Amino acid sequence: MPFYEQLIAATEHARSGLLAAPIITDCLQGRVTRESYLAFLGQAYHHVRHTTPLLMSLGGRLPERLGWLRKAVAEYIDEEIGHEEWILNDIAAAGGDADAVRASRPELPAEVMVAYAYDLINRGNPAGFFGMVFVLEGTSVALALSAADRIQQGLGIPDRAFTYLRSHGTLDQEHTQHLARLLEKMTPADQAEVIHCARVFFKLYGDVFRALPTGTTPCN
Repeated sequence: MPFYEQLIAATEHARSGLLAAPIITDCLQGRVTRESYLAFLGQAYHHVRHTTPLLMSLGGRLPERLGWLRKAVAEYIDEEIGHEEWILNDIAAAGGDADAVRASRPELPAEVMVAYAYDLINRGNPAGFFGMVFVLEGTSVALALSAADRIQQGLGIPDRAFTYLRSHGTLDQEHTQHLARLLEKMTPADQAEVIHCARVFFKLYGDVFRALPTGTTPCN
């Protein structure tokens, strides 16, 4: 069995925990509010703005056995840089205060998730960072496009308020195929670290969703 399929199977329980977050259930069942969407975007900003710094740190911390990953990390940086600004633009288009979000502190779950990612790179096995990539991109592929449609139907806000969700839902479909090829080349020990860290990130990312306000406005 390809390792990517092993990874999906090994993290199924953890993934189910994330998908059971009330705000995700609300959205998939056709209930959403502007407050909930803006809260999601606000916390997305606070972790996405660390994507490029984390990847840059990762590239410098990869041990020699993982040196072959540096080119892929550089490509990730080139594709991900500046995406936090997309989120701020979406916030403004949805009627939120982008400047206030930029100046704010993250809620604790987002802060803890980002802190764990930095600690993993600087103190642990950097291979585990790809567990975070698996979680964030896999969740995006599974939910982003359908969530954007449901939210827009319910709230009637313009297309320009969904740049982050719709672009990532499409882009991450390509990324997951690339990620699968990279993970297949890792040693069994590094692959085991990816599985462990993916389980942790499902819990941490799920906590981000569980901390968001839930809504009661039905989608059309």
